[in-house]
Amino acid sequence: MAVILITGASSGIGFQTAKDLAQQGHVVYGAARRLNKLEALAPYGVKPLSLDITNEQSLSQAVATLIASEGRIDVLINNAGYGSYGAVEDVSIDEARQQFEVNLFGMARLTQLVLPYMRAQREGRIINTSSMGGRLVSYMGAWYHATKYAVEAFSDALRMETKDFGIKVAIIEPGGIKTNWGFIAADHLEASARHSAYQTQATKAAAGMRRQYSSRMMSDPKIISKAISKAVNQKRPRVRYLIGFGAKPLVLAKAILPTRVFDFIMMHAS
Repeated sequence: MAVILITGASSGIGFQTAKDLAQQGHVVYGAARRLNKLEALAPYGVKPLSLDITNEQSLSQAVATLIASEGRIDVLINNAGYGSYGAVEDVSIDEARQQFEVNLFGMARLTQLVLPYMRAQREGRIINTSSMGGRLVSYMGAWYHATKYAVEAFSDALRMETKDFGIKVAIIEPGGIKTNWGFIAADHLEASARHSAYQTQATKAAAGMRRQYSSRMMSDPKIISKAISKAVNQKRPRVRYLIGFGAKPLVLAKAILPTRVFDFIMMHAS
């Protein structure tokens, strides 16, 4: 039985994973900005934790609360994140910074806060939710993909740094998953391009994203939860879990196809 903290637990992959890990007998703290969004996890034994991933005081308080109650932390699952799409020229630098604050810097700060406890224990696991989008780039997604490429690099460096302390680092790389993520990204994309030079392309791409995320092609969040459970429970977890609709074939295509050919595919994928 492990003491686990998971961020972004109020919906989608985070919700499913918190539920599944608690049902496996782990002590699970599900973190989100709004505690009322975590009420549905209470019947499964998930302990709610208020957390704003972009606020230093909130991050420190969340870790202090968990340690005061449990005396240790065995697994950190950095799952909070969002996708804000739009042409580089259309997305404000403030919005770009916010996406980095949520998808990278908040995760990094929370990692810094739990590492001293894991080092003292001489063991621990840090599981970072990246994306297949940390290994390839989709149309109009520059800022989102920049954050996920950064998560990949951060995780690789962290894995090497913490190995001697018995801390294992794994990366989850979901493909297309049946959550609200795609609809939120499409809304951001369309809004960012209103009255801009990129409006036609952005409107078409947003419509394509909505079609994809409304279809039956997308994978169920349960398959990502299953992968995260393996990273938590296996004695020797994999470094990367590339899983979900389109993930493996697209990453393979990116590796073997000429760049301009892959660009064409991604620009017309919708």
